[in-house]
Amino acid sequence: MTRTPAKTLRLVMPQWQGGDEPAYRVGAKVLGALLPDATGPVETIEVPTAEGADRAPVDGIKSRAALKAQLDAAVEAIASHAPEAILTVGGDCLVDLAPIAYLSETYGDDLAVIWVDAHPDVMNKSQFSHAHAHVLAMLLGDGDAEFTACVTRPVNPARVLYVGVNDMMEGEQAYLAERGMHSIPPNEFRNNPQAVLEWLKASGATKVAVHFDLDVLSPEGRDYLLFNKPHVPAGAFDGIARGKLELPEIVEMLRGVAAQADMVGLAITEFLPWTMIDLSKALAELPLLSTDAK
Repeated sequence: MTRTPAKTLRLVMPQWQGGDEPAYRVGAKVLGALLPDATGPVETIEVPTAEGADRAPVDGIKSRAALKAQLDAAVEAIASHAPEAILTVGGDCLVDLAPIAYLSETYGDDLAVIWVDAHPDVMNKSQFSHAHAHVLAMLLGDGDAEFTACVTRPVNPARVLYVGVNDMMEGEQAYLAERGMHSIPPNEFRNNPQAVLEWLKASGATKVAVHFDLDVLSPEGRDYLLFNKPHVPAGAFDGIARGKLELPEIVEMLRGVAAQADMVGLAITEFLPWTMIDLSKALAELPLLSTDAK
């Protein structure tokens, strides 16, 4: 579909608190610089640094107050433009709560959601205090009431497709099964990438929002993924599903999706360029850059 640039909002949200990983803040800013210049409106959500932040869980969610304030700011920013489409630059996966909630309210059952991720993001606060792992459940209307309040029209589970999710925990598998949600794991996707387009056609939806969590990619040779965080103890990520797909096959798949349906949402999340982050920390100590430099 051809739309005027003014109808596509770029939402830059360098949110780190949902994953309790301050490096997401720098990652989002670097990712924003890597993208082509915006030709339409841009809104940047103010996100404070981790320095001095209260990160303790409140009612089961870490950094609750900051996350809620940032969610409210994103909802307000989107409403002020009433866009037809939203490109979201994150940050942790929770940045996609406000955009997809808006798109669901706007397009209803004509909207399909393709969740490209190694993880299903359907946990709740009793299972995990990092709210970025709750976001898809919240979009379905499940989860903490303070956050789901923005989801005025929950996404239809039958209109959600997972691509790349693997090694799910028992509770996650049960959640998907109870709601009849479809998943194409990495091996199945690689053997039949057309399965995504077949599902989209069968859904009957003409609009699609895509959540692209970079951790769906294999961490081998990619220093911008969480699993390649330097200086962590051996085994720090044991038991956490890792991505198994490659970037060219994701790009090809998403180009095919956009050719078949009107892509009204795309979120790119969880970019962690560790080498650049280390450089950023070092540069911040230089004279004229350090806040306490004399």
